[in-house]
Amino acid sequence: MSELLINSHNGHISASQRIPPIARPFVSERAAKTLDIVEKFVEEECIPADAVYLRQIGKTTEERFSAHPQMIEELKEKARKLGLWNMFLPKAHFKEGAGFSNLEYGLMAEYLGKSRTASEATNCAAPDTGNMEVLAKYGNEQQKRRWLDPLLEGKIRSAFLMTEPQVASSDATNIEMTITRDGDSYVLNGQKWWSSGAGDPRCEIYIVLGKTDKNNPDKYKQQSVILVPHNAPGITIHRMLSVFGYDDAPHGHGHITFENVRVPAGNMVLGEGRGFEIIQGRLGPGRIHHAMRSIGAAEKALEWFLARLNDPAKKPFGEQLHKHGVMLERVARSRIEIDAARLAVLNAAIKIDESTAKGALKEIAEVKVLVPEVNLTVIDRAIQAYGGAGVSQDTPLASMYASGRTMRIVDGPDEVHLLQLGRNENKRGPAHKSRIEAQTKKGQELCRKYGVSTDDILHLNRKSGESSKL
Repeated sequence: MSELLINSHNGHISASQRIPPIARPFVSERAAKTLDIVEKFVEEECIPADAVYLRQIGKTTEERFSAHPQMIEELKEKARKLGLWNMFLPKAHFKEGAGFSNLEYGLMAEYLGKSRTASEATNCAAPDTGNMEVLAKYGNEQQKRRWLDPLLEGKIRSAFLMTEPQVASSDATNIEMTITRDGDSYVLNGQKWWSSGAGDPRCEIYIVLGKTDKNNPDKYKQQSVILVPHNAPGITIHRMLSVFGYDDAPHGHGHITFENVRVPAGNMVLGEGRGFEIIQGRLGPGRIHHAMRSIGAAEKALEWFLARLNDPAKKPFGEQLHKHGVMLERVARSRIEIDAARLAVLNAAIKIDESTAKGALKEIAEVKVLVPEVNLTVIDRAIQAYGGAGVSQDTPLASMYASGRTMRIVDGPDEVHLLQLGRNENKRGPAHKSRIEAQTKKGQELCRKYGVSTDDILHLNRKSGESSKL
């Protein structure tokens, strides 16, 4: 057994053997075998290749955002030979994918989340995954042939443009970019930022959300999604935004302006006023992908944490770190939190598979809030164990923390999901109040029947709203 795969004191326990029992009935034999191939590919090929990839990008900004490391193409070739390609498109809705369910791909995405190169190597990298889902689900045949086919082949990349700097974009009804019909064209004006993927030299298509009807009384029908070629006249990329100092080159997050950018009317997706429908269809499964990759990142952080605790060369106060009880407690809590978060994500994936992303809004919102918190907590514990090395470039932990922190903001900040969850949960309040009152009343009746005093039973007076003893 290769040392690159060993993951326990008993040697290697394969990924398929570690599928949580609650999820096993939903995993096909083919998916379980593929999961083992994914694990082997990530651990033996992608993680070692990450070091080469990062160095092939270059150092200067110009080099970094014009780079296309050869390493990624070599990994793609290996991935395709192994059958690891486009696993993300769920079989229930798309003929173009590899035929896996959201749950099955979720298990695979966990391993992809442990490597910088693995997602792109298997053509499962954001924002292309979500953009391909948009085109596959909502695009017409012409749009699919022009943009979806080369994306599925990994020949080009794409960007997703939704957020704007001048408005509170956590509420997408606030977006201001205008999309105005002019004969056989649409004209776009406005600005976008955090335009993920816009820095890549292979990025050829932008999927853009803007307003076609700002006066529509239904604020959720004012928006539309349109396809914009990256080189359309009037587009200016001003800068690439960094995340805690990391620029995510060559992928990048662009700040872009559109000045009278004209695109054919045939580039409109699904029709005017369908933007919210499309975006919600895009973000639902995408949040599951993000969550499972974050679980993988948390597992990787715990692995680095355990490695540091068992480094015989590092003995603070004369003992290895695993001899210090506080560290073992942090390990235990990390194990509990990761396992609990994974089950929550797999539950959400099963719910999507059984219904739709819309039918799993509660479950998706839960993991969107829970998983980034768990990921950051585990990474932070690992950083603390490494001390100065943990916040430096000598471990991947600092970069992982920066990336993980964005997950509390992207695809809707925590506050939006918490507000939605809280409101929906609170709708159950009156029913719970009525049931508790009915149970209390029946309890009093039973007490009287059996000759038991009710003096110590608190009763809510329905008329006055005041509590009194009966």
